[in-house]
Amino acid sequence: MPLRIETFSNVTGGSSFFKAVGHPLAAPKAAILMARLASFGPVAFYDPLGLLSGLAEFYDLSAIPVAGVYVQNVERVGTEVFGHAARAVTELPESGARTVFVVAFDSQRCEGHIAHLIPREVGVVSLDAMRVPEDMLNNPGHYLSKYNWATNFAWFRDEDGQHTRIVSANYWPRYGAKGTRLWACLFDRDGRPLAEWTEAMPPSDGTVVIDSRQVRERLGLGDFCGTLFLHVIGAAGHDVVKYALDTYGDDGTVLSCTHDANAWPAELYAGLPAPREDERVSLWIQNSHPTPIPAGAVGLNPMGSDDVRAFDREIPPFATVALDTRDLFPDARWPLQFEIQAGKYFVRPRYEIVAESGRRRIAHANVERTDLKPDPKLPVLTGGAIGKGHILPAPLLPVARWRTILLPTPMSTAQTELPVKAVVYDRDGAALAKHRFGNLKRTDSVALDVTAMLGDTALPGGWGHVELVYDFEAGTLADGWLHALVRYEDVNTGHVAETSFGSHLFNMAMVYRDEPQSYHGRPPGLSTRLFLRLGTPWDTLCHLVYPASTPWHATSDTGLVLTRRDGVEIARRKVAIPCGGSLYWRASETFTEAERSAAGDHAYVLIRDTTCRLFGYHGCLAAGDSAFSLDHMFGF
Repeated sequence: MPLRIETFSNVTGGSSFFKAVGHPLAAPKAAILMARLASFGPVAFYDPLGLLSGLAEFYDLSAIPVAGVYVQNVERVGTEVFGHAARAVTELPESGARTVFVVAFDSQRCEGHIAHLIPREVGVVSLDAMRVPEDMLNNPGHYLSKYNWATNFAWFRDEDGQHTRIVSANYWPRYGAKGTRLWACLFDRDGRPLAEWTEAMPPSDGTVVIDSRQVRERLGLGDFCGTLFLHVIGAAGHDVVKYALDTYGDDGTVLSCTHDANAWPAELYAGLPAPREDERVSLWIQNSHPTPIPAGAVGLNPMGSDDVRAFDREIPPFATVALDTRDLFPDARWPLQFEIQAGKYFVRPRYEIVAESGRRRIAHANVERTDLKPDPKLPVLTGGAIGKGHILPAPLLPVARWRTILLPTPMSTAQTELPVKAVVYDRDGAALAKHRFGNLKRTDSVALDVTAMLGDTALPGGWGHVELVYDFEAGTLADGWLHALVRYEDVNTGHVAETSFGSHLFNMAMVYRDEPQSYHGRPPGLSTRLFLRLGTPWDTLCHLVYPASTPWHATSDTGLVLTRRDGVEIARRKVAIPCGGSLYWRASETFTEAERSAAGDHAYVLIRDTTCRLFGYHGCLAAGDSAFSLDHMFGF
């Protein structure tokens, strides 16, 4: 059964309550609070804000003698709360309670409302007993302010010659934040805290780098593979902690990348590929709460199938476990894809694919939405008011080296059908080839070799991009949440990288259902600010796509700003990408050796355009072309 907690709403955004009660620093205080309540019962639970049921999902309240559950809202009287029929708080004086537990943070106001109903000899406690230290709060007077809870989880490993590196930027000062700091807590595989530390953030727009090898050396740790919990203190404007995650090894053939975990655990994820015959696929489950995941509570099923097979082990709080898909589905093979029954127990998971050759790569599944319904207006608006409509753009990397494969992935429970087509464009935005998938069933897993689509068709520059769009001639069921997994294979070495993302409306003056998406403020989002971390010591590749749902500016006006790790600009280039086209470039060919040397280690390129929204992909290139990585970029 999924956790009965609210984590995220596409209408109201992320919930702060589950972050506050599940914070690693709150959990030990919660244990003390629960023991105190058990010793000073019977306890009257006063639940004015409807938080009690969520609290009970995280912590065992069964040892607490209950003298009733009381509510403030008349409409909640008589409803079941925590296994009890809720009573009006006006009945509190007759409860016989020894203690009143006010299930709220910042509880003074709630307590004031009922002070006259609490006998003098009765003690009062609240969730304020679980507060993290005050100096970690951006807004101490509003404990559940989302800016107090700019947190995220990272998969973090340093063992057997395998290392990880988190790279981000201090983008919060541009929204008014001052004195930002980072608190980190490293958990081992079993969920035990290995270390915690606080560090000052760099100046505005400076880079944040956390390398597992450096952490291990600085703290004197042995091998580890687990979770790094991140909490940005003093955040403003954004409560999302975004980052790129590189995995690399002592062996130069080990190189891959992915990005942030999305801090809100979901009920379902999708887009997990089955292995090829020579591969094993491991889903990394990171318990994101201070409560165990019961045996059988999470599992997998082939997309569109009711054959759910459960993971039969309990996973301790904050523990990290690798689930080999072959253990549950030994015969499943690519291009079959799995749906992940996550039950809101963990954040967006990574998966790792290891080939018999020893080469490995990491990527992530995506949130499968449960709140969507088919939108009957989309077939009518597409081709009209919203032009090409929803576009999922992906690079067609230089075909002399890479093979590009695209797999549509259902990503909402409403997607029983998926009418889609793929269109390949050259760098200037001219359509070269089209493949119509037809009206895919939910059970269909059809991988398209995009490179092979071109055949002998000339490709100027050797690269371009592919767009997955709706094909309303094949079917009319659509909800605007179109996703795909895109895989890139080096034809010379066999090294592979893959990425996945969803569609958007791009570069149009009209707005439809909060699209074109804006990262900050109201739609439409018609500008670009992308973070391109430069690989250290690798070269960096970038593929920028200029997708347009409706005709837009003929070319982009894009700045590539080489920036030192302290946020200081070193050099700048201008590029013009044709509307509907793309640009593939490498840092070593764009900036001079002197400029790159002046930028130093852990520099980045800010990709800025005030005239259009670009979609970007980034990766690293190992020396001698022995390995590469690729994933989509993040903006801020």
